[in-house]
Amino acid sequence: MKEEFVKNSIIKYLSRKEWGTNLQFGGLRERGVDIKVRHNRYPRYFLIECKGQGVGRGSNEVAFVYSLGQIISRMKSGGTTRYYYGLGLPEISAKIALRRLPWQVAKKLLLYVFSCDEKGNVKQFSWQDLKEVQEFKK
Repeated sequence: MKEEFVKNSIIKYLSRKEWGTNLQFGGLRERGVDIKVRHNRYPRYFLIECKGQGVGRGSNEVAFVYSLGQIISRMKSGGTTRYYYGLGLPEISAKIALRRLPWQVAKKLLLYVFSCDEKGNVKQFSWQDLKEVQEFKK
C-alpha cells in the first residue's frame, strides 16, 4: 500500500467529518506535513503525517517510528488556534502504533492514529482508544 493511497483515503475520510475547509496536502517530495486541514466551523487544524506499507514487519515498525518523529518535529504551540496531530498509517503499522504509542503521550500531544485498510477504509483512534487497547493487553 503506497503512501499516496493512505493520504488520499484519509483526505476523503476527513472531508466527510467536517474537516474540509482549507485542505492542503503536499506531494511525496515536499517538505512539511502530508495533510493540513482546517475544521469547517472552528479554528482548529489537523496536521497529519502519512506513511505507506513496508515490505516486512521491521519496515512497518520503522514507518511508525519515523512518522512519529516527523509529526513531533512539526508540532506548533501558542496562539489561539488549536492543532491536532495525526499519524496516517496502513492498518499493519497502525496496529503497532496502537500498542507502542503511550496513550498518555497521545492525550498530552492531541495525537491521533489513522488506520487505512486495503480498500481505503479509515479508522480514527484517539488517546481513549489507545488506552483501551493498551489496558486490555495487560
